[in-house]
Amino acid sequence: MSRRHPIISVTGSSGAGTTSVRKTFENIFRREKVTAAYIEGDAFHRYDRVEMRRKMAEEAERGNKHFSHFSPQTNLFAELEKLFRDYGESGTGTTRHYIHDAEEATLHGGEPGTFTGWTPLPRESDLLFYEGLHGAVVTEKVNIAEHADLKIGVVPVINLEWIQKLHRDRRDRGYSTEAVTDTILRRMPDYVNYICPQFTETDINFQRIPTVDTSNPFIARWIPTPDESMVVIRLRNPRGIDFPYLLSMIPQSFMSRANSIVVHGAKLDLAMQLILTPLILQLIERKRRAL
Repeated sequence: MSRRHPIISVTGSSGAGTTSVRKTFENIFRREKVTAAYIEGDAFHRYDRVEMRRKMAEEAERGNKHFSHFSPQTNLFAELEKLFRDYGESGTGTTRHYIHDAEEATLHGGEPGTFTGWTPLPRESDLLFYEGLHGAVVTEKVNIAEHADLKIGVVPVINLEWIQKLHRDRRDRGYSTEAVTDTILRRMPDYVNYICPQFTETDINFQRIPTVDTSNPFIARWIPTPDESMVVIRLRNPRGIDFPYLLSMIPQSFMSRANSIVVHGAKLDLAMQLILTPLILQLIERKRRAL
């Protein structure tokens, strides 16, 4: 953690909705005139798309049916921790971009499924913003969580997470339901060991819960809408949070525990704006005082 060079980390599994949360942060940054250096978790995968497929085939031949993008073996955890540490100490670091599709290929001048070269972060930034799978991971070798000043978990209930992943991968990547299901099953041990534990490290978790039947996510025809959802917002340390104010500002909200507020799904962006804006401004004010 660093007063001079704060780090915000948004963590969630594939299909959790971290990209939507990033957009809310971008809106806050733009409104409050905060300059962020952005980091994508995919940039710290160890293998590109072709290499990963080859490694998966090799591991399957060895009897390992659970080789996945969630594990330390397939990610550059040490390099990500070094980036967090370097930025916290000096406001500098290097990153790269994973090219997801043809549009990004045109933008970055590479092939889909590959990485760009490593480049320095922008010289002037108010904070570092990470969005990806492992922004609060802790293993025997690395502790990325300890370097972030504000850690956000995006955690839909598991059936909803699977529905969102199924629809996204079929729509955007052309995968079949069977292929996405195989991916979910293959990742499950690493999901339990490396994704779930992060949400005990996070400062705030946003967990969307559908209010419609999602009993069998593999046949769901639609993703439950915000109007068909509630969101549980859990704050690890609620000290300084004005819950009466939040309850007055967010219609249909209520407290479920002393550190948890429940809001209507359609009010998630409003809740995030109200909760996160003061925390971001506190980080910026702390930075200015340190400088």
